[in-house]
Amino acid sequence: MNYHKYYPTDVVNGKGTRASLFVSGCEHKCRGCFSKSTWSASSGKPFTKSLEDRIIQDLQDKRIKRKGLSLLGGDPLHPKNCQSILRLINRVRLESPDSDIWLWTGYTIGNLSPIQEQIALKVDVIIDGPFVEDLADPSLKWRGSSNQIMHVNNQ
Repeated sequence: MNYHKYYPTDVVNGKGTRASLFVSGCEHKCRGCFSKSTWSASSGKPFTKSLEDRIIQDLQDKRIKRKGLSLLGGDPLHPKNCQSILRLINRVRLESPDSDIWLWTGYTIGNLSPIQEQIALKVDVIIDGPFVEDLADPSLKWRGSSNQIMHVNNQ
């Protein structure tokens, strides 16, 4: 898996102060996308064990009252990302159990592969559906267009 940006402190992408990882790879290629540079799965930089360790360390930093981890893209559920995303989520659950996990994807909950479903079941909040430029609404909280649905898992 590759990634474009990692923000150890982010207050925009989800509730509270978060760590946010923007991964590479998106099959949806939505018209009006603000992250076109992330579409290619080979763009950006390799996601390394060192960055994974840093994310865990940042989530455990008690100096910042951090709520959790946000996974964005590109698309975290792109087939080339699923194994790395699943490993990261499992590690966050084990080593930073108080952190919640939010994930944005252009796929819809009803059309996920088995590994994508496995990931979706392990996150606290998933915002699904492609960005639709004609349905764009800047007043929506944590969504770009009105077709996108915010699902909250009660774990």
